[in-house]
Amino acid sequence: MFTFLAWLILLVLCWPLALAALILYPLVWLLLLPFRILGIAVEGVLELIRALILLPARLLRSLTGA
Repeated sequence: MFTFLAWLILLVLCWPLALAALILYPLVWLLLLPFRILGIAVEGVLELIRALILLPARLLRSLTGA
């Protein structure tokens, strides 16, 4: 909602810039999409490594009944 209100204010103050932002926003979103997918993949790999490192401690904790 804030983004829409900011765009409306920009439309009133400088309509060519607001129209350029309206046209360029989907293009920028498409350009950044591979980086978001890469970020999700890296986060998954790091979470897997964390789980593997913490596995022995979790196994010992479950064996001791704590």
